[in-house]
Amino acid sequence: MANRSYLYSADSMPNETGIPQRIRCISEHNWDIPLAHKLLVGSGTTQVPSMIWNPPVGIAADYTGGADLLRELLRVVGKGLEDDAEFADCVARTTAHLDKQRAEYFVLETGEIVSMTDDDPVESVRRLVAEDIPDAVAEAEAAIAGRNDDWLASVRVDWQKHFASFYSDALYFSFPG
Repeated sequence: MANRSYLYSADSMPNETGIPQRIRCISEHNWDIPLAHKLLVGSGTTQVPSMIWNPPVGIAADYTGGADLLRELLRVVGKGLEDDAEFADCVARTTAHLDKQRAEYFVLETGEIVSMTDDDPVESVRRLVAEDIPDAVAEAEAAIAGRNDDWLASVRVDWQKHFASFYSDALYFSFPG
């Protein structure tokens, strides 16, 4: 079994008293937190209690801001991949699923990924929230604005790693309701 990052949407954030009532499955990605997941939780990012694990290794963020950022980056990445039918299909499936599972917040579950090292998982998530996610957002925003061509070219070359996650109504960890 692969360790995965899990992305959900919900109309409230998890907190110390419980998890949101309605949780929608968005995506899971093996062995990493891909660029797409980082961008989707890149607007109003905050560390929250996990809905799956005991330590506070969840990340919540504004759905609309994150979805808009990813859509814009996919549009710019696509300008160099016009003849790539696989990329076009990935973008169509991703954006359709995001539209269908829309909510107020994204919730990223990082527990399996941050537990793969000997580092403190809670501190690893704090670094994701304070450094890694804002850095990814800044790179993407600069690329969208036409000021980050080298980074954009590297994303195009390896687009499957960044965007080709498993998007589905049911993930390995799904919630009733």
